[in-house]
Amino acid sequence: MNLFALTRRLIDIPSPSGDEWEATRFVASYLENLNYRVELQEVAPRRANVIATAADAPRLFFSTHIDTVPPVIASGEDDTHIYGRGACDAKGIIGAQIFAAERLRAEGCGEIGLLFTVDEELGSLGARAADTHARAASCAYLINGEPTENKLAAGSKGSLRVRLKARGRAAHSAYPEHGDSAIERMLDVLADVRQLAWPEDAFFGQTTCNIGTLGGGTRPNIIPAEAQAELQIRLVTGSARVKTELERAVAGRVEVEYLSVAEPVRLFAPEGFTSEVVRFTTDIPYLSNWGTPLLLGPGSILDAHTDGERISKVELTAAVELYARLATRLLTRDRQSPRPDGNEDSRAQANPTTQGESFR
Repeated sequence: MNLFALTRRLIDIPSPSGDEWEATRFVASYLENLNYRVELQEVAPRRANVIATAADAPRLFFSTHIDTVPPVIASGEDDTHIYGRGACDAKGIIGAQIFAAERLRAEGCGEIGLLFTVDEELGSLGARAADTHARAASCAYLINGEPTENKLAAGSKGSLRVRLKARGRAAHSAYPEHGDSAIERMLDVLADVRQLAWPEDAFFGQTTCNIGTLGGGTRPNIIPAEAQAELQIRLVTGSARVKTELERAVAGRVEVEYLSVAEPVRLFAPEGFTSEVVRFTTDIPYLSNWGTPLLLGPGSILDAHTDGERISKVELTAAVELYARLATRLLTRDRQSPRPDGNEDSRAQANPTTQGESFR
């Protein structure tokens, strides 16, 4: 298959998070037919990462994720774009990374591997499992793929996911003075949260807060005894500061439960490549043992997770060249020095505290 056909074939194998098995098996089989050594690293029953190598101890791995968000959208194409669920996030990237790896092998470079994970769109369970794999010890560089419009990410924001729970007292709605509305209490708290002046950072930009879910109560004629809301906060500073601000605004009126946290990450971006800071979180915080992380991929994050998800054929083709060129640059540098630009903190910056379940 050519690159476009491979991308469409991947799109047409449904792989929403939790149901990646058929897509995983296809990718593994495809790579075995290209004479890679392929391992399926079990993460959970019928859920596995694909780890493929062209050498005994690869110094560089390409990586992205197999899972997608729902719903399934079949592939399509026209003269300029390929469409469908996963087109840019991240099945087109899988195709581009495989083709880049094949180009490098054809040029005599065998120091490469491929790592394709499951569950990136939910809790990064695949990445967490991969971080314990023995292959990580030999890896100097990890080029992670997400839709960055073929620009190297110089950094990515962190993520803090929070659940707020309000407790009230049920009563007949005709006699509200005998009850305590949990929903009204929650609305008061959320109004104060919306007025917060969140931290800003010269490098990462502005903290943003999305009130993603809100619910409570049982019937309109009952004063609601319970309510809850889930927030996703995109971090530009350490999470401790944001937690302090949030708890000050809440002032004990509702319960605060922290579901996941990944700190902001500064990434290595070599000269000669266009770079920018991205606002989303990736598998990178959970792959700290895989060497110096870089983030690059075709497609726009604004198309990801939408009904019209797509990827430009020109951009997809260009990504193969970019991946191969970047890998060559890094491997050449690695032979000269074990750390990029002598930066001993390059790994530490990509090793934030993480916990619980996270959503992208």
